[in-house]
Amino acid sequence: MTRPKVLLTDPIAPSGEEIIRPVADIVTAPDNKAETLHRLIADADALVVRVLLPADLLDRGPRLVGVVRHGVGVDLIPMQRANALGIPVANVPGVNAGAVAEYCAAQMLLLARKLHRRDALLRSHDWPTARAGAEATTELAGKTLGVIGVGAIGTRLAEIGHHGFRMRVLGHQRRLDAVPDFVAGVALDALLAEADFVVLCCPLTDATRNLIDARALGLMKLTAFLINPSRGAVIDESALVEALRGKRIAGAALDVYPKQPLARDHPLLGLDNVILTPHVAGLTHESSTLTSERAAAEIVRRLRGERPGSLVNPEIWALARARRERLAAPH
Repeated sequence: MTRPKVLLTDPIAPSGEEIIRPVADIVTAPDNKAETLHRLIADADALVVRVLLPADLLDRGPRLVGVVRHGVGVDLIPMQRANALGIPVANVPGVNAGAVAEYCAAQMLLLARKLHRRDALLRSHDWPTARAGAEATTELAGKTLGVIGVGAIGTRLAEIGHHGFRMRVLGHQRRLDAVPDFVAGVALDALLAEADFVVLCCPLTDATRNLIDARALGLMKLTAFLINPSRGAVIDESALVEALRGKRIAGAALDVYPKQPLARDHPLLGLDNVILTPHVAGLTHESSTLTSERAAAEIVRRLRGERPGSLVNPEIWALARARRERLAAPH
């Protein structure tokens, strides 16, 4: 009997592969070009996703019985096609919450104290130049942290801000009554107007696309900072560039962008009041290992015909079972 085949769009941790290998063969795509993925998906039984998939990829995988997102956001996956084809999609929520929350805390400290600038000046200039303006930097204690999206990541960041830095924490999400008791649930406009640090911890949906536009940026304090570890398209990037250029807000820290990788001539690279990182907020040894292991466990569960533990599209489960039975039937 032919062993199932699992296609990885990118490598995963060895411990994750060890979970899959007893039940299936593993093929890792050598690159993420559409033609490469089209070729490899043709005989794959399951798919682990770490990149934006071509819109037609799932249609080219006639044997697919499951897709697992190596992470949380499923905006990388053509969900409408998955639903139409009866392909269950799972993700691994919460695994990198600590890593992303710590990233945000680190960026708040850098934005407040400008320590990265001190390091650069000390290396390239003299001691007095590196110390100049230090008295104008600020502390986090007593400041207001605004968290948009108080899920696993937002809650962990709120804990760090409230319990660790003694910050006042505001939270905004669809259900304001569901935030932790140390977070004040408020309307979006109130959060933007009051927060010293606005952190985006929300998924990319139709409701959150360009959520932070020119109007929203105009509500923020001149002294406020914006941090985005979620998805680039949550921010209207051109409006943010103009706000940073005009010093309409004090600064920003961005880990994600509407188009990735960031072009070398991108206007953000010419601004000195923004910290830029290459989509690494959730990447640590610990989080990457755990994510791979959880994703692998979901793959094995699906190959055994079981319902995924974190099923993103439960409404098509009956269709998914019928698809698997049809594929398993002798021809």
